[in-house]
Amino acid sequence: MDRTERHEIQLKLNDNGRGSFVIEENGERLAEMVIGINGTNLIIYHTEVSEKLKGQGIGPKLVDNMVAYARSHKLKVVALCPFVNTLFKRHPERYEDVWNQAWR
Repeated sequence: MDRTERHEIQLKLNDNGRGSFVIEENGERLAEMVIGINGTNLIIYHTEVSEKLKGQGIGPKLVDNMVAYARSHKLKVVALCPFVNTLFKRHPERYEDVWNQAWR
């Protein structure tokens, strides 16, 4: 089995729409994408992956999970996180339906 398949990505959101997409194992946070939901925007602030998971494609998997969430909840993504912004710019055709490029 591919190691990335066994890492479950969970969304943890508080009542104010702030939270993270995370991968946790044995109480340790191994990956995190910090987000906030403001109206119809899902704002990505920061993405970080532990050294333990580097090179396993976890960052793009977090992005895929977040984009699926945004699509299912009809949200537009504001990519303040440099990693997510770079990925969106590199593959605009994949994300044009959810990417809020006009946000300032």
